[in-house]
Amino acid sequence: MNWFERMKSGILTRIKRELPEGIWTSCKRCGETTYQAALERNAWICPHCSNHLPIGYLKYVDLLADNDSFVEINANLRTADPLKFRDHRRYGDRIREARKSASMNEAISTGVCTVGGQPVALGVMDMRYLTATMGGATGEKISRLIDRAIDDRRSLVLVCQSGGARMQESTFSLMQMAKVSARLRRLSDKGLLYACLLTDPTYGGVTASFAMLGDIIIAEPGARIGFAGQSVINQFMGLEQLPEGFLIAENVLEHGFVDCVVPRDELAATLSRLIALIAPADPVPSTT
Repeated sequence: MNWFERMKSGILTRIKRELPEGIWTSCKRCGETTYQAALERNAWICPHCSNHLPIGYLKYVDLLADNDSFVEINANLRTADPLKFRDHRRYGDRIREARKSASMNEAISTGVCTVGGQPVALGVMDMRYLTATMGGATGEKISRLIDRAIDDRRSLVLVCQSGGARMQESTFSLMQMAKVSARLRRLSDKGLLYACLLTDPTYGGVTASFAMLGDIIIAEPGARIGFAGQSVINQFMGLEQLPEGFLIAENVLEHGFVDCVVPRDELAATLSRLIALIAPADPVPSTT
């Protein structure tokens, strides 16, 4: 008997074909696959389970800023390697790789724009750049953005996502927490609004400083928010399991650490209403 000989006729053989990249995206929560074009129309929210898929800074700019209103500032400000740090790889090599993969010079993009016609200084962090850790250049870009908001009398909006302080820069990174917090005090003293949007994940020194200092703190549904991640807490505390949803935005809201949880496709409208209600009624400044 030939084991490779087909014994029955009429059996159809299906040929498995690889799907072209850039057309379909699979949701990591529910496993369903969706056309990327459909996801883009839905603000990159899974239509099957409402999971908010991770997106880069340009997509947040498109979602939040009025059409063609965003003008990037301090784009060439970039991370240095003050300590010449090296573990199993040189920090300088990591920086160059991050710049190439994320197509940005630092973990945050900053600029001025309008949101619903309201003047805004907007900063958006991006996990693709060294998991959006906060280095010296990150803090400097945020500080300069705050100065621009003060000079122009703009509301400040920061979209936060981060793994925390950047260990390769040691104290240079940690001092950004105090530096940015002090700048935010100046903004507050001028009577200007600071709205903070927490996306998935927001951890470490970012959570311990400017991410929790907003006049209004908004979180995306399902975003993980805390100082340390669940696995770190489990290991440090010797716990086998933390309560379900321990670090999730909805649970953080119940405990009073954020003001509201807003779906991504409603963020621009929500920010526009809040800025119109709370921000000072100054004329829209020039973006030049």
